[in-house]
Amino acid sequence: MTSTKDTSPLAAVSHLLSFTLVVGGGSGLLHEWWGWLHFMGFVRFLVPDGYEVYSYVVMVVLGLAVGAAGGAFSDRGRG
Repeated sequence: MTSTKDTSPLAAVSHLLSFTLVVGGGSGLLHEWWGWLHFMGFVRFLVPDGYEVYSYVVMVVLGLAVGAAGGAFSDRGRG
């Protein structure tokens, strides 16, 4: 059996953006705190100097919010 779960393009983009923000912010926090695991190095270009930890925390929170909104949007489209 196959799944017939349809995902709208907007929900798919929001999930991808959410994943990028959460993983990038988490990796940035680990890099700032312990100096290792700079997995998604491109996010360092998004943060101002001197505010790295705050910016990475905001990225994680924003990623969770975008993911929740994308999940609510895809649930609304199904029913």
